[in-house]
Amino acid sequence: MFSRSARTLSIVAASATLLALTACAGGGAGSAGSDAPSDYVAEGKLTVATGEPAYFPWVLDNAPESGEGFEAAVAYAVADELGFDKDDVVWVRSTFDQAIAPGPKDFDFNLQQFSITEERAQTVDFSSPYYETTQAVITVAGSPAEGAASIAELKDLLIGAQTGTTSFQAVESEIAPTQGAQAFNTNDDAKLALQNGTVDAIVVDLPTAFYLTGVELDGGSIVGQLPKTEGSTGDQFGLVLAKDSALTADVTAAVDALRENGTLDALADEWLASGASAPVLQ
Repeated sequence: MFSRSARTLSIVAASATLLALTACAGGGAGSAGSDAPSDYVAEGKLTVATGEPAYFPWVLDNAPESGEGFEAAVAYAVADELGFDKDDVVWVRSTFDQAIAPGPKDFDFNLQQFSITEERAQTVDFSSPYYETTQAVITVAGSPAEGAASIAELKDLLIGAQTGTTSFQAVESEIAPTQGAQAFNTNDDAKLALQNGTVDAIVVDLPTAFYLTGVELDGGSIVGQLPKTEGSTGDQFGLVLAKDSALTADVTAAVDALRENGTLDALADEWLASGASAPVLQ
């Protein structure tokens, strides 16, 4: 039998071994601290995804690592709330469809103007909304859509949008053109079709509408915003995470904190245009 002293020494040794093993297994999110979840894609890093390319005003010069542009700035603000330094944020790229497809992800969260919908929530998680916008119809000089003052005046025209987006859904449900919604793989494709006269107008979210008409489209103009349907909010953008991600609650809490302390509003004021000059179509 062990003596009391021997048993005491044995307990002390076991405790020391357990502490050593705990220290070796420590981890969490690096800068985020030892209490952070261990479910990040890369140990000690926050892996954030956006589109390729990523567009102004969401990301400036397709360089999200700069932190310039609304969504780039939001990503770093969320990172800070989660306890990560800017140097610990890693950027990756994905297409819009890849991000919301079922299956594992190579990012902790993804942001590229993903509207929160029940259908998408079946395959991915969303944070609470970080921005709410409306959809807008844009056109170019000389188009039959130029000067349209109502939805009724758009119904017999060729109206397009990027497929798989709420902009496309808005064309189908709010305008319901007689020739059907014209589908494009990207906003760039839709913009090119508008420039070439293949379509009379396209629908995009309001900040993108201000950018396209003010910067990229020769003679571009905003016809107007599409109205919100009864009982609905505007188009709400959320951060996309893998379905049932262990990070969803923490990421949502970070977004909520940024909303409550005014950071999201301040970033929107800094990077996104006002909708004051875009009338609501009826």
